[in-house]
Amino acid sequence: MKIEQIYTGCLAQGAYYIESNGEVAIIDPLREVQPYIEKAEKAGATIKYVFETHFHADFVSGHVDLSQKTGAPIIYGPNAVTGFDAIIATDNQEFKLGDLTIRVLHTPGHTMESTCYLLLDENGKETALFSGDTLFIGDVGRPDLAQKSDLTIEDLAGHLYDSLRNKVMTLPDDVTVYPAHGAGSACGKNMSKETTDSLGNQKMFNYALRADMTKEEFIKEVTDGLAPPPQYFPQNVKMNKEGVESFDDVLERGTQALSPAAFEAAANETGAVMLDVRNPQDFAAGHVYNSINIGLNGGFAPWVGALIPDLKQEILLITEDGEEEEAITRLSRVGYDKVIGYLKGGIAAWTNAGNEAGKIESISPEELSKRMKSGNEINVIDVRKPSEWEAEHVEEVTNFPLDFINDNMAELNPDKTYTIHCAGGYRSMIASSILKARGLNVVDVDGGFAAIQKSGLFETTAFVCPSTLK
Repeated sequence: MKIEQIYTGCLAQGAYYIESNGEVAIIDPLREVQPYIEKAEKAGATIKYVFETHFHADFVSGHVDLSQKTGAPIIYGPNAVTGFDAIIATDNQEFKLGDLTIRVLHTPGHTMESTCYLLLDENGKETALFSGDTLFIGDVGRPDLAQKSDLTIEDLAGHLYDSLRNKVMTLPDDVTVYPAHGAGSACGKNMSKETTDSLGNQKMFNYALRADMTKEEFIKEVTDGLAPPPQYFPQNVKMNKEGVESFDDVLERGTQALSPAAFEAAANETGAVMLDVRNPQDFAAGHVYNSINIGLNGGFAPWVGALIPDLKQEILLITEDGEEEEAITRLSRVGYDKVIGYLKGGIAAWTNAGNEAGKIESISPEELSKRMKSGNEINVIDVRKPSEWEAEHVEEVTNFPLDFINDNMAELNPDKTYTIHCAGGYRSMIASSILKARGLNVVDVDGGFAAIQKSGLFETTAFVCPSTLK
């Protein structure tokens, strides 16, 4: 028996490869499925099943591609309605995988089709629980993401309470829990950085599994403090329900190498977003005018999802040499399939062709301190999340969360210059690029709040300070 968690940090997502006696099951596969196929081929095994724990909201699954390429059926739990061929399993239905058995445990609550898969070893011992978004390490799935449901959040939370008590907590303590997500995912609010644990530990330490917890207490605690879900979540659910274009076709279209002239023509003709995925400071040093920067070396896919609201938006890429395929892959994982090409040769080719490159001034905390003490007007914006801002921030600095930048543009004056920082520099350059592309004057603080703190030059406050912005 082999169980492998294939964890993708950018999405904080765990897919699973289970192998026994030459047969393989894949649970919650990512969009690009060739790695699963190659892994099975290398082991001399055959992919027999593709299991889905629910209709994912935070990423687009590769279930349809994987099924078409291997002939393995797609399996969902009860209540699932799909736009493609799938087995809709019944509660407690079992599937044989080599010497193992996979049992369906219908666990509605996160969504109504949410299902856990219980793995029984060759002796019938309950061994592992693939818990999807029903149970995380340290948390449970949020109950507010079900689409087109006449159930309230409280109704779904109540279903989740029953599922956990009646289906999950009755299992042996030594069962290993393999969830679909870890810390950083928006599918829960208090997930651990650990990505597996024993069920016994979770019964002791997971706040939502307290033995003495009433349903009313559970509903209140699980629904309290939920941040609005990212805007792309409903669109990803729809894509996972209906099926999507083959990733191979998405990749072929996106890897069209465009000369600077062709790149500029495509941008003008299509209105495509020019997305620069290089490191923030490289972007600051030189970039294509009106491009926006969301670096691959950060929370790339979720930030694209939060800030480019239309998944059908055409995109042109600016990357480091050789990173275009990685960028297209990560975009496709959250449903952005309309990449129409990339700038061949990158920013160097752009400037060598005689095009001027835009720049963003990036200053040190020391320079920021001088400017704030100069007596001249300086408008400093902190684009961290409200919780980060409330924990500690520089006095006289405005909180303008990056998540809501598209909603709050009217708050900014195009005649002023805005100096922007985040925690470390990743998000501030995203914000700076968006604001600059919309005609505002911006300055970035290199190193963000971490560098500001380290400098010792600023007065900070740790009490909750109401923001004037959303």
